[in-house]
Amino acid sequence: MRTDIFARLDREPEPPKIVAPRMSRHRAALFGGTLAFYLAIVFAVLVTSWLVVLDWKVMLFRPYQQWPELHAFLDYYVVLGQRGPTAVMVACWLGWRSWRQHTLRPLLVLGTSLLLLNVTVGAVKLGLGRLGPHYATQIGSAEMFAGGDIFPSGHTANAVVTWGILAYLATTPRARRYLSAVSATVSLGVGLTTVYIGTHWLSDVVLGWAAGLLILLALPWFEPLIARAESWIFDVREQWRARRRAVRQVRAPGVVPQPVLLPQSIAAEVAAGVGTPAAHLATGARARAHHVPTVCPERPQSAPSGTRRPQPHPEHGSRGTASPAPAGPLTGG
Repeated sequence: MRTDIFARLDREPEPPKIVAPRMSRHRAALFGGTLAFYLAIVFAVLVTSWLVVLDWKVMLFRPYQQWPELHAFLDYYVVLGQRGPTAVMVACWLGWRSWRQHTLRPLLVLGTSLLLLNVTVGAVKLGLGRLGPHYATQIGSAEMFAGGDIFPSGHTANAVVTWGILAYLATTPRARRYLSAVSATVSLGVGLTTVYIGTHWLSDVVLGWAAGLLILLALPWFEPLIARAESWIFDVREQWRARRRAVRQVRAPGVVPQPVLLPQSIAAEVAAGVGTPAAHLATGARARAHHVPTVCPERPQSAPSGTRRPQPHPEHGSRGTASPAPAGPLTGG
């Protein structure tokens, strides 16, 4: 007996009507406020403000030495912010959803968000070139434009985007609230873990949270492009299926041509080069069409059953016919 839980694992008979989020005024206001906060963090680090002083205080506090018993667990927990493992886990879940709902939107949204993450965060990382705490050269310095690539924190931004996609794609308000709380907790923990280990400054983590949130808030602007991409992929799939059906119909078994059996004499002539093979094949085809058996001269035709063949006369050898008697008077014995 099946339960509702296992019934929900089956594929839905028809694609559900999914309403993509739009850029509402509330979302646009959040995007603008987050962008202003992002720029303020970058400016505060560039001018070596109180935020840089706080970075150095936290780094010199060395949290990994204050609570060493947490180090083993947090070494595994920080993997939830690595791009490769998290992308594979979330892609598997969203791939199952795509199959179940007959839509590619979950996978396309994930791919779009990761592309935006790599482009935006990667460009800022390389452009600002900040060094990490383990490679700092001068106490109190912002360590900017020194060839580093840690500002903003990629682990933190990736955790916000990867786990936040689950809340973004939720179909019910209740699921969206729960998944939003879970993704916020995971991304907050990943960011603080990088500070505990000493791989990032505190300002790196704060900027990473803002960078990931900006990508999630900007996704509704890309929904029309995602819809067009999904429609194009489905059109290509239908064209490919139509070509496969046409090829199967052409290769479908029909009237199988029978092989042409040549008599021994014709085969010998073809082997000797007498005549053309096409002429001999045409002769065999005409013979089959008129149901006339092709007789080989070297093999005599057998007499029908019930008839007697004439026997040759002993005086005439193998000619098979008797010659008339010479004319003259008959004499009796």
